Amino acid sequence: MITLDSTPRLVPAARLRFDRASGRMMLLCPERGLVLNTSAATILRLCTGEHRVHDLIEGLLRAHGGTRDAIERDVLGFLCELERRRLIVAAPARELA
Repeated sequence: MITLDSTPRLVPAARLRFDRASGRMMLLCPERGLVLNTSAATILRLCTGEHRVHDLIEGLLRAHGGTRDAIERDVLGFLCELERRRLIVAAPARELA
């Protein structure tokens, strides 16, 4: 389950790629591909297993503005859907030493 403290990353079979024909980023994996809007591509570029969902939301707030509640709801909804489709996995945040 994705939470604000989760550190999401793409599954090994998934790749972010720029599609020259459409001029858009795509999330590619065996047997499927998703065309991404700019916000989705920005989020997925940061899904390396090193950033907490909370940090992704903070970055989007700084870059694009908006309300925290709306961005948090949209980001969590997007990541939960990708997790449901088994395109990302999320570990709980590691304890800081």
